[in-house]
Amino acid sequence: MTTPVTITFAETDLDHIAGFEGRVAVFITEEGKLDLSARRVNRLTKGALNRMIDSGAVAKMKPGDLTTLNWPAGMAAKAVDVVCLERNAKTDEARKAGVALGKAKGKDALLALAGQVRRPEDVAQGIALRAYKFTARKTAEDEVVEPVSMMVSKPAEVEAAAAPLLAVAEGVFFTRDLVSEPANHLTTTEFAKRISDMKSLGLKVTVLEEDKLESLGMGCLLSVGFGSASPSKVAIMEWNGGKKGDAPLALIGKGVVFDTGGISLKPAAGMEDMTMDMGGAGVVAGTMRALALRKAKANVVGIVGLVENMPSERATRPGDVVTSMKGDTVEVINTDAEGRLVLCDIMHYAQETYKPAAMVDLATLTGAIIIALGHDKAGVFSNDEEFCKTFLKSAEAEGEGAWHMPLDPAYDDLLKSNIADMKNVGGRAAGSITAAQFLKRFVRDDVPWIHLDIAGTASVKAETAYAPKGATGWGVMALNRLVADAYEQG
Repeated sequence: MTTPVTITFAETDLDHIAGFEGRVAVFITEEGKLDLSARRVNRLTKGALNRMIDSGAVAKMKPGDLTTLNWPAGMAAKAVDVVCLERNAKTDEARKAGVALGKAKGKDALLALAGQVRRPEDVAQGIALRAYKFTARKTAEDEVVEPVSMMVSKPAEVEAAAAPLLAVAEGVFFTRDLVSEPANHLTTTEFAKRISDMKSLGLKVTVLEEDKLESLGMGCLLSVGFGSASPSKVAIMEWNGGKKGDAPLALIGKGVVFDTGGISLKPAAGMEDMTMDMGGAGVVAGTMRALALRKAKANVVGIVGLVENMPSERATRPGDVVTSMKGDTVEVINTDAEGRLVLCDIMHYAQETYKPAAMVDLATLTGAIIIALGHDKAGVFSNDEEFCKTFLKSAEAEGEGAWHMPLDPAYDDLLKSNIADMKNVGGRAAGSITAAQFLKRFVRDDVPWIHLDIAGTASVKAETAYAPKGATGWGVMALNRLVADAYEQG
């Protein structure tokens, strides 16, 4: 997988600055105050920082903004990156500063003079999150990405504070890699293998094959993969870091490794983007990786349904009726509404097998959520107001956009079928809501549940706050925060 840039922490050494080759970062307040390290850079460059301040350039900068001085005289550095950051900066401002440095860094080595920065660990996480590039399928990308060194006042303390944040960044990278992979490389079998490889991190991993899924009665999930040569699978990741016997939080992910739409074939234009239709499963896998890496003191189970939706003589047809593990029958009106068929079976399985304290499902489920919310926010649907508020607070704290959407029995009428218990679609009107209402039928009344429609946030065409364009890893940080704030012990 793509690994985050190496970041180390060391005591401030002013004499090391002049000879450092690469990029040097200094932090200046909006008022233009220079700390000890910045003053050394200013002296080495014969007052370049003071001239920049006097010009009014710094006054125009906002917290987290960056300006570069290229090839500074008096230093061996390639560039000096001047970052605006207050001494008492908040977490999001410190992370934003790190993101700016991660973006500017490229492949160069970076020396960040953060001795007076209040939250250097958040700066480090920002650097790690933004310094990402998916190159696994390029033959020419063999240049070494140079590391980051941060000079801080108490390196051991900062390193300890940064460790769990960098673990989360690795989980985000794992998700981004999965979402970025083309479908001929990330098959259902390969996806299951990458999940199984995380046993080395302490996760208990179980992969259910088609014969087991059939014996369990997962007729809805299996129907999605009938048209594909790739076998359908369910991968289960268990992290038991909490008290023995405590009910786990269940994370459920849609893992459609490629979605042609099946017999209800999608238009050709843009179909290549459907490699990201396993985004929900990718977020679950990335979150479980992060929890294992930072040794979270909580019990969490991640379950993902891995299928491919292809047209063939074996594929499910519009008008077919399939039976869910729960026993409900579903009339398939549109084979391109396949994600809910995957989710409903594994949601039921999760509740039957693990009796979870709460459940969150994630899926690139509907184009309708993009029409409603664009690419800045995921749609949040829930049967429990307090659980929903807790998640929204976690998402806001991590800067991952989310918006509470409605659920209402009135929408159930749109899912009525003449020949089965329900249809899998309710028409164009309120498409993301009827999809959520479909899933709600498979949630027990006593289980707090959230459905996250991430169709607009999983992969985007322009860079986001923490990522270059492409796969974002949206959801890993919010879910990790949810676990830390609501389920971790001690």
